[in-house]
Amino acid sequence: MTIAIETHDLTRHFGDLVAVDHVNMQVPKGSIYGFLGPNGCGKSTTIRMLCGLLIPTEGGASVLGIDVLDDPEAVKSKIGYMTQRFSLYEDLTVRENLQFMSEIYQMSRTDRAQRIRVQLKKFGLDDRARQLAGTLSGGQRQRLSLAAVTLHEPELLFLDEPTSAVDPESRREFWEFLFDMVDRGTTVLVTTHFMDEAERCHALAILDQGVLVADGSPKQLMAELPASVVEVASDTTRIVREVLLELSEVIDVAQLGSRLHALVQPDVQNPTAFLGAALERKSLLASLKLVAPNLEDVFVMATLGRGADR
Repeated sequence: MTIAIETHDLTRHFGDLVAVDHVNMQVPKGSIYGFLGPNGCGKSTTIRMLCGLLIPTEGGASVLGIDVLDDPEAVKSKIGYMTQRFSLYEDLTVRENLQFMSEIYQMSRTDRAQRIRVQLKKFGLDDRARQLAGTLSGGQRQRLSLAAVTLHEPELLFLDEPTSAVDPESRREFWEFLFDMVDRGTTVLVTTHFMDEAERCHALAILDQGVLVADGSPKQLMAELPASVVEVASDTTRIVREVLLELSEVIDVAQLGSRLHALVQPDVQNPTAFLGAALERKSLLASLKLVAPNLEDVFVMATLGRGADR
């Protein structure tokens, strides 16, 4: 397995705040690696250090075989970085934005013209080449941003919350673009808040308060969840939830529509019978069944209890 990104105790302080705390991870080449975590957990700070935009306080990182401390400019030439906020020029046309980016990447005039044509067609923007970027829809802006950061065909792509402001159809289309790039050998590191997107990643890292608290494939993380998951259906969902949360054997209870997901300590032998008995004592009716964990269950288990220090 060839490694695209490797970190060694990567750490960043801002005064007394430890934004990233001794993170160690490996990202294989040609894969989509997801960063999952609450706001302020250190995802964006980690990306900025990996891009050579921010100097680590401690530790280090290797990106595409280049030490980010020794040669950050060499790293920048091989990567693309798409921020959450639309960062192109709204008063320039789609084509003018791509032309500007081609100059930033110091592409030759021949390569520049050819790549712009390819990107306009690939991302469905050829009929909007003369349209001002500021008049594009959210999905169109997203496609333009991705076209711009991949204009120079980077080996590694950093995407920071790229789909937070677009509709579900645009999100699906965006991920199709990502899988096409990965099939051609590009490595992608993407931060997201969406569990369905996280499940699309080949591997995930969950960060909380700057600490890497879980790492692995979505399937592996769900299979290794240190808890039983019981789905509870009831006409008195809110009351049932309050009762279950009073039990020391219950780690957490999340409401999913008209159902509850209860995380139960793994040493409880028969979790459905145990919860059912507790509800019967309170004269509450409910249907209970043991279910497979989902990524939200993994996220809750990985970050539970750490919020008290925030």
